[in-house]
Amino acid sequence: MIDLNELNRYRDCAWELEAVGVIGDSKGGCFKIPYERLRRPFEASQLRVMASSGGGWDHISVSLADRCPTWDELEYVRRLFAKSSETWMQLHVPEREHVNFHPHCLHLWRPLHKEIPKPPSNMVGPK
Repeated sequence: MIDLNELNRYRDCAWELEAVGVIGDSKGGCFKIPYERLRRPFEASQLRVMASSGGGWDHISVSLADRCPTWDELEYVRRLFAKSSETWMQLHVPEREHVNFHPHCLHLWRPLHKEIPKPPSNMVGPK
């Protein structure tokens, strides 16, 4: 993940204090990212992002108030927060392990000390 201080123009310190009790830093924080394709009133046209690095993982969550983010919205955030050389993933865990803290939130994950295995590109589609 990039140094999150590079995104301080989007940082929401009040939300950070409310959500985690401290102002974020280079490895974590809360952000409101404008996304022009939403075409809504200003507050609703922002993707709410929480990012962190710790416990062996980089993590990015993306949410909206009234629906889950689309693939394009999630990818837009990933491109802002992740280095271009990094592979990130969504996880679909067994139902018994599912945690739903916010009904319209999706998560991206990256292990810090392991490479994420990827399928052969021909299994995804032709080049």
